[in-house]
Amino acid sequence: METLEFIIYPDGRVQEKVTGIVGRSCAEVTAAIEAKLGRVVNQETTSEYYTQPVQQSVSNPTQTTHSEW
Repeated sequence: METLEFIIYPDGRVQEKVTGIVGRSCAEVTAAIEAKLGRVVNQETTSEYYTQPVQQSVSNPTQTTHSEW
């Protein structure tokens, strides 16, 4: 499940935490929000940021022949 969590501090700072988004696509998801919030002072990436999306490949079935003795 994808979640974005925001903590707004009394001094105006905003902490944003993204979970459930694999790879660098989290930056795309949050870019518009960050542009509206203002200047980004600090970013810390999580292990999910470095995870590569899983790609499944479909292989062609091999044809087996039987020899007749």
